[in-house]
Amino acid sequence: MKWIYVVAVIALYLKMLVFPNPSVDAAELSMVELVVEDSGVANAVSGIIFRNRLYDTIFEVVVFTIAIMGVRFLLADEQPSCTIYQFTDDPSIVLARLGATIAALISIELAIRGHLSPGGGFAAGVAGGTAIGLVAITSSSRWMEAIYKRWRAATLEKVSVLIFIVIAVLSLIGLQLPHGELGSLVSGGWIPLLNILVAIKVALGAWAAILVFIRYRGLL
Repeated sequence: MKWIYVVAVIALYLKMLVFPNPSVDAAELSMVELVVEDSGVANAVSGIIFRNRLYDTIFEVVVFTIAIMGVRFLLADEQPSCTIYQFTDDPSIVLARLGATIAALISIELAIRGHLSPGGGFAAGVAGGTAIGLVAITSSSRWMEAIYKRWRAATLEKVSVLIFIVIAVLSLIGLQLPHGELGSLVSGGWIPLLNILVAIKVALGAWAAILVFIRYRGLL
């Protein structure tokens, strides 16, 4: 039976090589233009996520919050791991922290300019969580937890979710900020702020999950 899957993969690969993608017709172009005009942002994907599909996006954020709570709940009864596996050699530490710096800068860029170019709050949060994870595998777990508590990251995560829901509800009932000039940093009404809030929520949620897995599993 395995040969059937091999043939299917080869056929799909040949299809992508031989047959070009269908050209985008005028109707599809006009739909993208309508989304951009309606949302006031150059990135039509952000316009759809934070305006046309905002009701769905609210529950996506809530589901992510519940997932982080579930991780803490499921591992709460386990004994903390006695051994924590981390990078100890200098080359790995330097490369991991360099990667963390790059990922953090990308996260900030995607959060601030996600409504103008490819990216957005969810992608920014993933990049931020990646940066935190790279730091975690090269640093003391106690130090990471101390910073998490010092910055009140758990509280900030919950506050960002609440503010996101409030702004989303205001947007859904029709209370919108001015769109501003299309293509400028301050444009799209609530969308840039929603992008930043989602980025904060996803990054801090990933941080919480990483700390829990380090504490109870000893690895990421």
